[in-house]
Amino acid sequence: MRQSLTYIVQAAFLTFSLQACASSRPAKMKPAITHSSAASTSSAKLQENPIRTGAEQTEKYFPYLKGKRIGMVVNPTSVIGNETSVDSLLKLGVNIVKIFGPEHGFRGNASAGIHVNDAIDTKTGIKAVSLYGKHSTPTKEDLADVDLMIFDIQDVGVRFYTYINTLQHVMEACAAENKEVLILDRPNPNGFYIDGPILDPKLVSGIGLQAIPIVHGLTVGEYAQMLNGEGWLKNKVKCKIKIITVENYNHDLPYDLPVKPSPNLNTQQSILLYPTLCLFEGTYLSQGRGTQFPFTVLGAPALKGKYDFSFTPKSIKGMAETPLHQNKVCYGMDLRTYDVAKIRRNKALNLNWLIELYKAYPNKADFFNFKLSTQMGSFDKLSGDYNLKQQIIDGKSEKEIRASWEPGLTRYKTMRQQYLLYP
Repeated sequence: MRQSLTYIVQAAFLTFSLQACASSRPAKMKPAITHSSAASTSSAKLQENPIRTGAEQTEKYFPYLKGKRIGMVVNPTSVIGNETSVDSLLKLGVNIVKIFGPEHGFRGNASAGIHVNDAIDTKTGIKAVSLYGKHSTPTKEDLADVDLMIFDIQDVGVRFYTYINTLQHVMEACAAENKEVLILDRPNPNGFYIDGPILDPKLVSGIGLQAIPIVHGLTVGEYAQMLNGEGWLKNKVKCKIKIITVENYNHDLPYDLPVKPSPNLNTQQSILLYPTLCLFEGTYLSQGRGTQFPFTVLGAPALKGKYDFSFTPKSIKGMAETPLHQNKVCYGMDLRTYDVAKIRRNKALNLNWLIELYKAYPNKADFFNFKLSTQMGSFDKLSGDYNLKQQIIDGKSEKEIRASWEPGLTRYKTMRQQYLLYP
C-alpha cells in the first residue's frame, strides 16, 4: 500500500511538472524579437485555441525519453516557456548527454557563416558538438553514447536557411547508426505560400541541397517526411523519425516568433521579408547587415542620387563583423514599414525590387559580380536557378519570369501534399 501511495504521489508530481513546463507560454518571455505594427499580423487577434509547439507538449514525449541517453540538436529558438528546452528537460530529469549546435551555435552568438568549434556548454556542463565547423554531420563517435536524438529548432521556411540542411545531415548520421530522431515540430512563419524556382541539381551547395523552391511551405517535421519519402538522404537510407506535431496550427495561420531565429533575423518584419531580400546577398547591394535592422533595407553607395533613404553598415559583433559596404553610406529602399500583409495576400516573392534596383544601378556589370566582395554570394546558388539572373539582365517582366518556374513549381506542390501534417 505504501509503495502504491508513493507511486501515486510521484506520478502526480510528474504530471504537475509537465503541465507547468508545457503551459509556460513563449508569449510571457521577455521579447527577444520585436514586431512592427505592419508585421504583427496575428498579435491583434487572440486565438481561441493557442498554438502549442511540439516542445511544449512535454506530456506527449517525456515518457518516451525515460531510460534513454539523449542528444539534442538545438539553438536559442529551442524554448519551452521561459527556458531553453535543454534546461527544461534537465530539470525534469532527462538524461541529456550531448548537445549539437547548427550555424550560429547552440547559444546563437556566432555570426552568419562563422565556423563554430566544439565546446563544453558553460551553463550545463554538457559537451556541445558543432555541426557548423569541422563537420556538418554527426560522426559515429558523436553518436556512440546517444540512444535518441531530439531535433528542436525553429525554421523560417526558406531553402537557403541552413537549419533544414542540418536536419538532413542529422537524419543521415542517425540512419547510418540506427538511431531514432524525435522531431519537436514548430510552425513555419512563411508557411502560407510556396514560390521560387526549383533548385537545379547542378547548383547544389551549402545553401541548397534538395529540389525544392525558395519558399517551400513546410514545417521541419513535414520536410523530414519528404527527405525520407523522396529518398533524398545519402544512399537513399531511411531515418526512423517520430514527430510531435504543433497543436492548433495550420499553414495559413500567422505566427509571430517569440525568439529571433538567428542574429540577423531580429524582427518579425525581417523574417517575412527574408525570402526575397536574401536574394540580394548575390548582388552588390547591402541588405542591412551591419545595422540593427538587417533584411529590412536595401542599398549601395552607387545608388546615391537615385534614392533619398540612406544607411551606413558598421561592424557589429555577433551579427556582422565585416559587412558589405562597411562604413560607407548606402542609398536605397527602406522596407521597415512595408506592409507585409501584402505578402500574405500575394503569396509570392517580390521580384519587382530586384528588377527596379538592377535598372537603377549605374554600373550593371557590378550588380551580380560576387568577385567584388567576400561578403557576396553566388546569385545562381541563392536562387537555385541559372536563368533568373539573366532574366533580370534581359529586362524580363515578373510575369515572364514566373512562367519559367513552371511546370516544376506545380509538380512540387503536388508532391508536397503527401507529406503534410497540417492543413
